[in-house]
Parts: sequence; C-alpha cells; structure tokens
Amino acid sequence: MVDPQHIPAAAHTPTPSRLQDDEKILIVDDYPDFVVLLQDFLSDHGFSSLSAGSAAEVRKIMAGENIALILLDIGLPDISGLELLPVLKDEHPDLAIIMLTAVTDLQTALDCIRRGADDYIAKPIKFSELLTSLQKILEKRRLTINNRLYQKQIEQARFRSRLLHELTMQMNTAYLSMTDLDEILQAILVGITAGQGLRFDRAFLALFDEQENALIGKMAIGPRSGINNEKNQDFNDLMADIQQYGFMDNAEVNRIVDALHVRADQDEHILIRAARKRHSINIINGKCPWPVPPGLIGLLQEESFVIVPLYSPRRSLGVIIADHFISREPITDSLIHDLESFASQASLAIEHCHLYMAMEKRIQELKDVTRELEQNRDLLIEAERYSAVGHMAAQLAHKIRNPVTAIGGTARLLAGKTQKPEWLKFLNIMTNEVMKIERTLEDLFNFVETVQPEKKPVALNELLSKSLMLYYPAMKKQKIVQHLHLPESSPCLLLDRKLMHQAFVHLVRNSIEAMPEGGELILRIEQTSADMIEIIFEDTGPGIADAHIDLATDPFFTTKTFGTGLGLTLVERIIREHQGSFTLERRQSGGSRSIIRLPNNQAGKQQ
Repeated sequence: MVDPQHIPAAAHTPTPSRLQDDEKILIVDDYPDFVVLLQDFLSDHGFSSLSAGSAAEVRKIMAGENIALILLDIGLPDISGLELLPVLKDEHPDLAIIMLTAVTDLQTALDCIRRGADDYIAKPIKFSELLTSLQKILEKRRLTINNRLYQKQIEQARFRSRLLHELTMQMNTAYLSMTDLDEILQAILVGITAGQGLRFDRAFLALFDEQENALIGKMAIGPRSGINNEKNQDFNDLMADIQQYGFMDNAEVNRIVDALHVRADQDEHILIRAARKRHSINIINGKCPWPVPPGLIGLLQEESFVIVPLYSPRRSLGVIIADHFISREPITDSLIHDLESFASQASLAIEHCHLYMAMEKRIQELKDVTRELEQNRDLLIEAERYSAVGHMAAQLAHKIRNPVTAIGGTARLLAGKTQKPEWLKFLNIMTNEVMKIERTLEDLFNFVETVQPEKKPVALNELLSKSLMLYYPAMKKQKIVQHLHLPESSPCLLLDRKLMHQAFVHLVRNSIEAMPEGGELILRIEQTSADMIEIIFEDTGPGIADAHIDLATDPFFTTKTFGTGLGLTLVERIIREHQGSFTLERRQSGGSRSIIRLPNNQAGKQQ
C-alpha cells in the first residue's frame, strides 16, 4: 500500500493556505492501517483529515463537515469508488477527488479522469508524489473558487453600477412625481436585496413626514417577494417586475414598516441619531457605541442590522435599515459603503421630487393668483373707487358742511322775518339748495349701498385663501410674509359670498397698508365654541393707538394721509348683517388684531 522508502521525515508545517480553517481532507479506504498511515502523513504536513470506510460513511460525513478533498479508494465494500465519484462531483462541484487504486491499468486511470477525478495515484503510494498532487490540486481548486467568487463580485459591481447609472438617468430625464419617486425607491430597495445587488435579506425605508415631526416607515422588501432577485436586471426590468408582481407582498415586512414610527424629538433614538448626524451605524448583536432601543430590536426581530441615513444639503430625509435576517452573514464595511451609494441615489430622488412638487405648488399658486386677479378685477376697481370717493367725501365734509350749515340756517332765519314775496322766493330757493347739498353730504357718508345679504353655504378656508391671494403681488413687493392657519376640515357657513369677500379684502388691505416696510400677516380660523367661529387677522405694523380704537369704525375716521376709514365701517356693517360681531384691538407684541365672530350656523356640515 505504502512504499516505506518514500515516507518523508515529519515536519512541522503550518496549515496550508489553500485550505480554509474549517476545511478537511477525507480519506476513504477500508484498510485501517493504510488510513492511519495517511492521516499521520497529512497531519505532519499541516492538513486536517477524517476517514471513512464505505460510501455510506462518506455521505454522512459530507453532510456535516466541510470537505475540500477526498482520497477515494476504488475498491469499497458497498459501492465502487468509480460509481461514487460522479455522484460526489455532482452534489459538491467544488470538491477535489484523488483516486487511489492498486490497479495500474491505463484504461482505469482514464475512466477515473473522465468521471471527474482530479488525479489518479496507484498503490503503493509514494508520499512525495501524493504531497505534490495534493498541493497542485488544492491550489487549482482554490484558484477556481476564487475566480468564480471574483467573477460574481464583478457581475455584482456591474449590476450595481448599471442600476445606479440608470437611476441617475431616470432622475435627470423627467420630473419626479410621487408615483415616479415610489417606483425609483422600490427599484433601489430591490437592488439592495437582489442577488446581483447587495444581497441583503431585508431592507426598510423610513422617511420624515412633511412637518418633520416623525420618522415614519414608508416601504420595505424582504424574503418571499415575487420579484426574481437573481436575474441580471436593469432598471426597466426591475420596474416591469414590480408592476407585474407588485412590490410589498411580504406580510411580515409590511407589518414591521407600518409599525415603524419614531418622534423626531427623540434625539437619542438610534434612527433619529443616524438621520440627524448623517452617519451610518452598524449594530452587531444589539450593540453599538449608542443605546439601541429594545423596542426596535423587538420590532425587527433581529439584533444585527445597519442604519444608513438619507439626507440632502437642506435637511435630513430619513433612513434605510438593512439586515441579513436569513443568511446571518456579517455586514462588512465594504457592504455598508455600497449601501451608502444606493442611499445617496434614494436621497437625490427624494430631494428631486420635493423640489418638483414645491415648484408645482408654486406654479399652481401663481395660476390661482392670476385667476383670482382676473375674476376680482372689478372688486379691486370698486375698492379703489371707494378709496377715492372716501377721500373726496372727507374733504367735502370738513370744507363744506360748516359753511353750508351756516348758509342754510341764515336763510331759514331770514325767511321767518320777512313777508315780502320776492325775498321769500329767493330765500326758499337758498334753503332748498342747501338741503340738497346736505343730502349729498349724507349720501357720501353712506355711499356704500346697503344690500340685503343672500346667504348660501360658503367654505371659509377657500374664501379666506382667495381673499389673501388677491394681494399676493403687493405682499411679495413689500416683503410681507403670510401665515395662513386653517383647520383641515373647512367650516361651511351660511354667508353672502360677495359681501364677506369684501369684508376680508378690506381687512387684508388694511394690514398690508400698515406694513409698508414689510412684516408678517397672520390669518387663522378658530372654533371658540360649538356655536361660534372666529376669523382673525393680525399684522406686525405700528398698530392703532388705544385712544383711536373706539373711533376706528366711525365713518371717515382715519389716521392715514389718504383714505377715510370707510373700509372698517363697511366691514362692521357686513358682519352685523350676518348676526356677527367685529372687534379691533392692539396686540401686546405690536401691530393690530381684527377679529370677526360669526355664528356657526352650519356646524354639522364640513367641507
């Protein structure tokens, strides 16, 4: 079996680098003395080995051990080594096999090679030849495995690079609506878990809400998804699979992402910390430099995961959480770096969408302003007419009333002291004409026509917004910042839309005129009780003096160089005709506050 002249001296050789620490060599032979001799030889040269005497033992050992190479005897008690050879190669493609036999027939050797053997050694074995064969075959095996691994890594890198490139092109060639954003984020999560991608088992996406009050789970992907993650796909392939199979079809990851909700003010929470500090955090067995909330570990049902932040130059956007829930593989620094590349694309997509949506909102606002300006052109003209007529009325009131009153009184006095027809005729003409002038002056005081309100259901939110939009250009020009605080469900009251619109417009205009150098205009609607609604206008102008507050709604009272104060008189009359009340007061922090109180006559109807 063994040529004693070719047994080399024992040497203390370290474990060969061609084998991993847990890899072993299996000696399959039914001759115990030969097996013992081979094991001593392999041990002396740094190889770890096991032995088996039959094909049945081989299968049992292969199921529980990491075998790199088998020294396989052709003659076994239960099955021929030649028959076992192709079965082992089929079940274990990376397994190296050296056939051992006492038969030196060339045909047998060729048959072993054809069936998949890496080498053929005839007995008696020369250990020098065996050592050389072992080294060459293990070297070849390691190179083959590394080559396949490198090829796989190259394919994965190509997939990641191609996917990231196509995601970039997708964002550069179209504006991103919310639907487009969801598709891109879905593709990114698929890339994170794809077989050609980063190969994470699960990935969760959480984003801050619009007010940045909370971090909320948005979408997730995990095992058992309908998407084929092993295909070499591009962006269009991923989108087609998402549309065909759906995306979030894993009930468990759906449950987790739906329950993912963290308040933004919880600064010490590991998710908020990662998002705010903008650095990735790798949690290993529930530990990292910062406390990991047990609730998060319980929700994920996993103690090892990585958190990667999503952010733009303006703000933090959210986080991606990924883990190896099934494979249990370690999360390396290199893998985290690759995940950060995917996260950067997700951040760009989210910010791109936010900018687009903000632009769309601003365009819509401008369209609404233009439409309101066109629809309310007559209202603006009428308001300017009121201002001009009011100014004239004020001048007439101060310049004409006293002289006219004196003339009229004198004419009446003289008419009572004479009986001459010619004098009475002229005095009566004077009296009548003075009465006409007095009535004209009275008409100027009441130049706003009194109209009986035609009340219909009106949504306060919409009406107040339209009244504000009417002066959008003026506010922008004067650098006035508007703050509109409206309830989510708009109160719907019985109002005369036109009259109430006039009242709102006058109050907005007064506030703007009070802030020629800029400031803040605050409008809000509050339900103070079950039967009362308040509409409040506040500005940061100089405010009205306490001594003038009671006079502010008097006709023609004004502290302005131009104008008469008829606007507030009109507002008070309109509100009174709606069974409401109007109050003007001075704010403690500066500026004025106008409060309209209206009966909640449609409290049961919300729009």
